[in-house]
Amino acid sequence: MTEDVARHTCPRPEYPRPSFRRAEWLNLNGPWQFEIDQGDSGLERGLLTTALRDRITVPFAPESTLSGIGDTDFLDAVWYRREVRVPEHWRGHDLLLHIGAADYDTTVWVGEIERGRHRGGFTSFTVELGSADRFVDEARQLTIRCRDSHRDPQPRGKQSRDYTGWAALYGRTTGIWQTVWLEPVPAARFERPRITPDVGACVFHLELPLRGRTAGLRVVAELRDGDTVLDRVERPAGGDFTTMLDLTVPHQHRRLWSPSDPHLYDVRLQLVEADHTVLDTVESYAGLRSVAIDGPAVLLNGEPVFQRLVLDQGYYPDGLMTAPSDRALIEDIELSMAAGFNGARLHQKVFEERFLHHADRLGYLVWGEFGDWGCREPGPAAADNQRPDAAYITQWLEAVERDYSHPSIIGWCPLNETFQLRHDRITALDDVTRGMFLATKLADRTRPVIDASGYAHRVDETDIYDSHLYEQDPATFAALMAPLAHGAPYTNGDDQWSTPYRGQPYFCSEFGGIWWNPQAEEGDDSWGYGQAVGTEEEVYQRFTGLVDALLDDPLMFGYCYTQLTDVFQEQNGIYYFDRSAKLDVDRIRAAQRRPAAIERRECDAAPATD
Repeated sequence: MTEDVARHTCPRPEYPRPSFRRAEWLNLNGPWQFEIDQGDSGLERGLLTTALRDRITVPFAPESTLSGIGDTDFLDAVWYRREVRVPEHWRGHDLLLHIGAADYDTTVWVGEIERGRHRGGFTSFTVELGSADRFVDEARQLTIRCRDSHRDPQPRGKQSRDYTGWAALYGRTTGIWQTVWLEPVPAARFERPRITPDVGACVFHLELPLRGRTAGLRVVAELRDGDTVLDRVERPAGGDFTTMLDLTVPHQHRRLWSPSDPHLYDVRLQLVEADHTVLDTVESYAGLRSVAIDGPAVLLNGEPVFQRLVLDQGYYPDGLMTAPSDRALIEDIELSMAAGFNGARLHQKVFEERFLHHADRLGYLVWGEFGDWGCREPGPAAADNQRPDAAYITQWLEAVERDYSHPSIIGWCPLNETFQLRHDRITALDDVTRGMFLATKLADRTRPVIDASGYAHRVDETDIYDSHLYEQDPATFAALMAPLAHGAPYTNGDDQWSTPYRGQPYFCSEFGGIWWNPQAEEGDDSWGYGQAVGTEEEVYQRFTGLVDALLDDPLMFGYCYTQLTDVFQEQNGIYYFDRSAKLDVDRIRAAQRRPAAIERRECDAAPATD
């Protein structure tokens, strides 16, 4: 199904997996049968075999207005159903069902036969439906149930466990909230490739896992720059569990990916028979860039690039966690860049892959994060009040595996503000924090990893150290940040919360949150950090003062300002929730565009050239 055809028949018609593309696919977004199963008794009541009473527009969650449902109550379980029939020329292929994300426990049936399960509200997953022939011959009933308890500890990001959102927590997202689609694939095929840039050698290292028969087959990999073929490598598919090869960039075509030049090379992969019959073709792309640490600096392609990040929650008034259109994803990046930011923390959510694709194209630096909030149980921070489990590590690794090859991702952050004091005993939070850190390091040796943003740092060897500070007075803020010069940076709660600082690169990864909403009326539910400003001019003065304190610190490699937009009652954004203008972004941009001290320091230290 082409994108031109899909665009006229369903919402969010664009191809959902741009870094791992095949020509044939079928978008299942649009109207589905739907029913809320408030008591999670639907299987016992026969919902698997009876018509569902409502209609919903997928991929929008039932709490959103774009779904056509708009029910914001607790939804413990929801059911979806539609008939599926695929084109005749898909005959002879295996059929895969892809779900971009569904919150939280998902089960898939074809007819009355269960075909797969998945746990996790933020990560993409695939269910094998068997031979496509069965779906060519006649329409088949596809049923999906999603369970999402608000009571149990689970990764839920910014979704409130209370009836309504409050402070920095928002309403819930239940069930399907990213694109659902079908893909015909050959029995012998590629699985998702891993592409690792190697700037020093000017090559891309490719890891190409294969599925099915490999004996007698060959892998052909091609690297292109526009219409020019830069390298072509052919290897036997059998012999190694994962086929590995290198694609070389000739010196005259060497362009490093960066915010100023986000150059991407095209990659084509083919699996061929001995007689050159092509079994599978996959299109991808790659950016040649490096991330490294040198003392206090985080380097991009060997140079310090001060990270002027903004906190992006990824929420929308009408779609909640789902962008209403692909254009909305692009516009969020453009709005951020217009205000002078060069990247974002993708906060408490695994963003859909198309956002990362646009970040790759636009040269936008991002930290890949996880929606870990949701495991804090009642009790004081001095108790064992955080209850993350093995599902945290499992789901986080799914996110890292999916997003590994995106050049825009310059670091990983699996946890955020894990609210628990250090004890004289090892807790579940200690185990899971270390497990997520070690798993990330094992999965990716090319990017820095921070064990937990802000607090609590529980891994001695974390690559990055940071803090969150929402002090609103610029002079006090600067004074609190100043001890970094003496190796004693500001930390959240000192050693009661975190392991000691050991000289890692340091940044203030949350600050600002300036509370300002000139449209608010008395009695409105409005929230922000600290004392709200009284005038728009005060916003600029406070913003400039806070930013100056960080830009002028020669040991600070970056910052992250809270936040890009207002989100429901949290009204501290650069823009309103609907993305309309709230401030003079030229003034916001001007405040942060001068070179940071750490950038000037590196320039001053560089040897003179003739």
